[in-house]
Amino acid sequence: MKKSKYGNIKTRSSDGKLFDSKKEARRYSELCLLERAGEISKLRCQVVYILIPTQKGERECKYIADFVYREKGEETDTVEDCKGKRTREYIIKRKLMLWVYGIKIKET
Repeated sequence: MKKSKYGNIKTRSSDGKLFDSKKEARRYSELCLLERAGEISKLRCQVVYILIPTQKGERECKYIADFVYREKGEETDTVEDCKGKRTREYIIKRKLMLWVYGIKIKET
């Protein structure tokens, strides 16, 4: 598979899902194990959050979370991002997630 701008290699998980990096595919496998063990539930991948809606002549600004899940005993979802490099764009979106949704992104 082709390398990206940041050197990550797209990777398929054992169940066939395609991820942007080996790290993300590995984390997905870990989260699947945690879900089977009952430690987390409602695991979802690539969840879209609208940070700024469409404006006149401008597209919306969105953040796509790598993983969203519910930890055992918690009432709110955990939003997780597998980061190799924190870009300026990501840092701004991370701050907007906190401001708009009150969500602090868990980075792995």
